[in-house]
Amino acid sequence: MQLNLTNPLVFFDLETTGISIIHDRIVEISLLKIYPDGTEESKTRRINPGIPIPAEATKVHGITDEDVKDCPPFKAIARSLASLIEGCDLAGFNSNRFDIPLLAEEFLRAGIDIDLNKRKFIDVQTIFHKMEQRTLSAAYKFYCNKDIDNAHSAEGDVKATYEVLQAQLDRYPELKNDISALSEFSSYNNNVDFAGRMIYNEKGEEVFNFGKHKGLLVRDVLTVIDPNYYTWVINGDFALDTKQKLTEIRKRETGR
Repeated sequence: MQLNLTNPLVFFDLETTGISIIHDRIVEISLLKIYPDGTEESKTRRINPGIPIPAEATKVHGITDEDVKDCPPFKAIARSLASLIEGCDLAGFNSNRFDIPLLAEEFLRAGIDIDLNKRKFIDVQTIFHKMEQRTLSAAYKFYCNKDIDNAHSAEGDVKATYEVLQAQLDRYPELKNDISALSEFSSYNNNVDFAGRMIYNEKGEEVFNFGKHKGLLVRDVLTVIDPNYYTWVINGDFALDTKQKLTEIRKRETGR
């Protein structure tokens, strides 16, 4: 089924040095930009992560330190990448939990001011898991009756993800061919930050989603219950995006 788009939709996939949003880095990014008229534009870039690529990661995506030694760092392509996805909604496979948070971290590290919160996110894995409970390779086989060419390469995975979403729309009439509806269906939590350390409650208020203050209003913790918790998070091993969002809430509530 042809996607019903208002804005361009960018399917993307990352190959990385590992699975930590905070500590790991991108080594390859592939994007497939779908315009409302159905026109497609694709781009794949290798990136020098600035840190060694562990053997465990290489076993997954096949990319070695030697492969990326002459590639640009993320900072060198960040501005052009931000321009490419400007005004676009984003889609991927497990993207809400990993690819989008990690991409946001890389932009913040590069000093690029890009507000991803204005975008709609479609996670094809979430749709698949809610409907069938499988992996990308199984999803591709199930929905498209084909095997992925170049599985675990960013380019192969991103193309397969696009085809799976189209097939999901064909298979499930209850899925509305609308980016807002698909984005809402793809989401498990209404996150404040990409890592989900803070979420919105049913009243639209920010609450902590981890640790000793889990379930408590962020504003109450920062202003009354435990004001020093802010400093602990800022100095702790948390994502830059989490720290940025927490700082915005603290400034809103306390003026500093």
